[in-house]
Amino acid sequence: MATLGPDPRPHSQLASTSIQSNISGNNVPTNRGLERALEEGANSGFFNLSARKLKEFPGTASNFDLSDTVEADLSRNRLAEVPSEVCHLVALESLNLYHNCIKTIPDTIINLQSLTSLNLSRNQLCALPACLCGLPLRVLNVSNNKLVCIPEAIGQLRSLMELDVSCNEITALPRHIGRLKALRELNVRRNLLCVLPEDLAELPLVKLDFSCNKVSTIPVSYRKMAQLQNLQLENNPLQSPPAQICMKGKVHIFKYLSIEACRSDKMPDSLYLPVMERLSLSRPDTDSGVGSDNGDKRLSATESLESVDPQFTMRRKMEQLREELELMEQLRESIESRLKVALPEDLGSSLMDGVVLCHLANHIRPRSVASIHVPSSAVPKLSMAKCRRNVENFLDACRKMGVPEDKLCLPHHILEEKGMIKVSMTVQALVDETSTKQALFT
Repeated sequence: MATLGPDPRPHSQLASTSIQSNISGNNVPTNRGLERALEEGANSGFFNLSARKLKEFPGTASNFDLSDTVEADLSRNRLAEVPSEVCHLVALESLNLYHNCIKTIPDTIINLQSLTSLNLSRNQLCALPACLCGLPLRVLNVSNNKLVCIPEAIGQLRSLMELDVSCNEITALPRHIGRLKALRELNVRRNLLCVLPEDLAELPLVKLDFSCNKVSTIPVSYRKMAQLQNLQLENNPLQSPPAQICMKGKVHIFKYLSIEACRSDKMPDSLYLPVMERLSLSRPDTDSGVGSDNGDKRLSATESLESVDPQFTMRRKMEQLREELELMEQLRESIESRLKVALPEDLGSSLMDGVVLCHLANHIRPRSVASIHVPSSAVPKLSMAKCRRNVENFLDACRKMGVPEDKLCLPHHILEEKGMIKVSMTVQALVDETSTKQALFT
């Protein structure tokens, strides 16, 4: 029987064998995994080297043809700079460098003329080079860095749709940010901003987050942001509008800004009144001017007074705004109280597909609208054709229930959200008409 005893080989030979064993047992699988990821990248056009503790771009990458790479993920590593090898992948469209230790961006990044999405968040950047603004970016995320400013050249990113510079130390936004005519989402949360630029009002923003800054005033021009759906502004020392107004949401904020605009002596007579281009301010002509024989119309007394006293114009428009806002609140109340629902803050968009209005008609008179097209989980948004059929069915139901033609809105007032005052008058007429008939029968 064999007995276990000390290995007859010298100690140095045992140590060497142990080291070789460690090399073959531990490091090779890691290298093989890295090489496998690079091989997959060469074949698919997307390589994922995330969370591999890389301090530099792997040298073994030269063994693979990565020239056609369109997407690269190097997030969660230990890179101190954007690898020069990456800057030569000219077909690259998306680059993720999230959560590294990057302090500088090389000028050679300008080679990436196909790059549309760049994520440099959670790094150690203190500045952005101007050359970065020469890329065709649509999405740029540089949040959670140490930036103190944004280069003026940012205005060159004409295709940029999403910009996230949150959680930095930025004290002011650049003047040329108003040139980003494609920008839909802007996140400047948790910076050191004291003033918001007026030019943001000219951008087609859908989402704006300037929470956790030092902003005290929202410019009155922001009431023009017709497409804005999501506004985050908490944790600012706001005074205009006051905090109690801001807590009520976007619609109340924009109402406040509109009234402030009316009070301003600097506003022109052709005052822009919201609710974000959706309140139709047109009304039937009630001037007392009488046309002359040649068809010309003399100025009415009101028009003459307006031409002499611009302050009268502002007071008149302010009163008109208040009246129309009251009508909008009445419209909301009429629908919510009958259908027992809470409508979204943006009333116009919640009515434009005609679904709520058709349900209102059926609530007042069951089966007055026989068929209603409704969204589903598979198709969450109705086509314009189905929206139009819903709206036309609602208007037909109003006619059958006795609403006069002169009080009926037109389909485009609902579908395009450009005549909400007229829609309010139609709904009120429907409610009044049916209430009168019910009273006669009781």
